[in-house]
Amino acid sequence: MRLGTFVSQDSPRPRVGVQRDDHVLDLGETSMKEFLAGGEAGLERARKLLREAAGRDLYPLASVRLLPPVPDAEKFLCVGKNYRSHLEELKRTDLIKELPQEPTGFIKLNACLVGHDAAVERPPSVARLDYEPELVFVIGKPAFRAKGKDAFGHVAGITLLNDLTCRDTQKREVASGSRFWTSKNAPGFGPLGPWIITMDEVRDPYDLWVTCSVNGEQRMRVNTRDQIWKLPDIVEHFSRLLPIQAGDLFSTGAPGGVAVGKPNAEALFLKPGDVVECAFEDPSMVLRTRIV
Repeated sequence: MRLGTFVSQDSPRPRVGVQRDDHVLDLGETSMKEFLAGGEAGLERARKLLREAAGRDLYPLASVRLLPPVPDAEKFLCVGKNYRSHLEELKRTDLIKELPQEPTGFIKLNACLVGHDAAVERPPSVARLDYEPELVFVIGKPAFRAKGKDAFGHVAGITLLNDLTCRDTQKREVASGSRFWTSKNAPGFGPLGPWIITMDEVRDPYDLWVTCSVNGEQRMRVNTRDQIWKLPDIVEHFSRLLPIQAGDLFSTGAPGGVAVGKPNAEALFLKPGDVVECAFEDPSMVLRTRIV
């Protein structure tokens, strides 16, 4: 299934829905966190409703606005420096000095999140706005002091983040060891979604091709097998002291191929008018963002 949060033309109240072809089925829920907390019983109910969908509960996708699938996660933790190819880029650009010895992370704020096809302003002070497509795991079952071998039992599904980054200030923030990066938390710097793809539709989360295109030109294509710290490492590491709740999000890092790592970086940074599409190839899903 593909689960999302949407608003319709007849009501501004967010609702939880499931995609059915070119429609979305209203599940009668207003909180994705609460829906996911219902566990497998809630997912099975959604499957049943999907099989028996009545016309009155279906909205054409063209008539709704998709919000971030979890717009109000208690915790959105982003693992940094997690792709070998990206680490090589960062070393070349002097953004890191040494390789991490364990998963590192920073916080993504809910206030920066936007949904599919959102218009995101490049602030006037930002000249070097970069794209970072990232695989995100959505927690469906609480985890505390979890063992790595049990990690996938806590996951409801996956989604996509375009972790837009202001390279103008990032180097200073990395050097300071900050866990709150303004370079990644400006308004709109967190396009997320459009759907949560449930794990029964994900053949192998560590054999996913992730791509990013700007104005139709592919800028990167990388496989998630290039990640250093996999989900079992991540969940075990962070849940040692931090209780993980249903609806929490783990973004697993930027792949290699971002603008800052290329010789012609200045020509590749995002500018007003650019359309960015981050995608999974199989299962296929596209997250579109318009820079204004």
